Amino acid sequence: MNDDERWVHPYGTAAEGGFQVSITDAVDGWRHTSLRVAALDPGGRVDLVTGGDELIVVPLSGDCGVTVTDHTGERHEARLAGRESVFAGPADVAYVPREASLTVTNTGGAPAKVALCGARAAKLAAPLPFRHVRAAEVPVELRGAGRASREVRNFGVPRVLDADSIIACEVITPAGNWSSYPPHKHDEERDGVETELEEIYYFEVRADGGAPPGADPVGYQRVYGTPERPIDVLAEVRSGDVVLVPHGWHGPAMAPPGYDLYYLNVMAGPGPVRAWLICDDPAHGWVRDSWTQQEVDRRLPIGGSR
Repeated sequence: MNDDERWVHPYGTAAEGGFQVSITDAVDGWRHTSLRVAALDPGGRVDLVTGGDELIVVPLSGDCGVTVTDHTGERHEARLAGRESVFAGPADVAYVPREASLTVTNTGGAPAKVALCGARAAKLAAPLPFRHVRAAEVPVELRGAGRASREVRNFGVPRVLDADSIIACEVITPAGNWSSYPPHKHDEERDGVETELEEIYYFEVRADGGAPPGADPVGYQRVYGTPERPIDVLAEVRSGDVVLVPHGWHGPAMAPPGYDLYYLNVMAGPGPVRAWLICDDPAHGWVRDSWTQQEVDRRLPIGGSR
């Protein structure tokens, strides 16, 4: 395996315990973020102690119940209204602070899938309170235009959710479009210009209607570096796959014609400020100016805003 292959984790290759996906600091070179994904039968559950991490619980499909005991011993319970799939609109999410214990249970009558997005929480002196964010509170942003149109569900960004370090959102890219575009990076601390954030991409893909049996939904993700910090990833991705971005330019995320692409982003870094400040690749940043002459893709938002 070449060095860059460690940043690509096909579904099932990073399983641990009850999680089909488990990305933690056990990955060489990974320090600030984590992602665990569990498939739960009706009544099934997963348990986790957060330790020094904060988490956001995101139902990918189905409904789930969350029980949390925080650092003071106070118990919190919430039922998270989920969805049929990630393409069916936003879901409820729950913020779980550090130094807490967490149980997530499938409360529906069908199999469910849940993601636990995590980040090292070391900026604030004390853990923040538990919070239940309902789907109706999740801002849905239509970003870009033309073939760079995509939908961003901002459930875990600074202006929506108070947190120590974690930044998280979902992005839907309709078939034939590009997102994470222009390519950009956030791997240096430059006051007011760029923040140092490592990033997780978790993907799901679906056929865009009318596909015959045997269709193989697929997408692509590009990550490339600078001469000083090289990285070279061009990954073919399917549902459940993960691509890690330790540094460098990343994008585009490509949805081929016929296949809608979803990804869940989890970001955090060592800097003193929780902010998503990015720098475009100067060779491609001009593309943003072209959007003023194009319409946003009328297929968006996919699944509605609930």
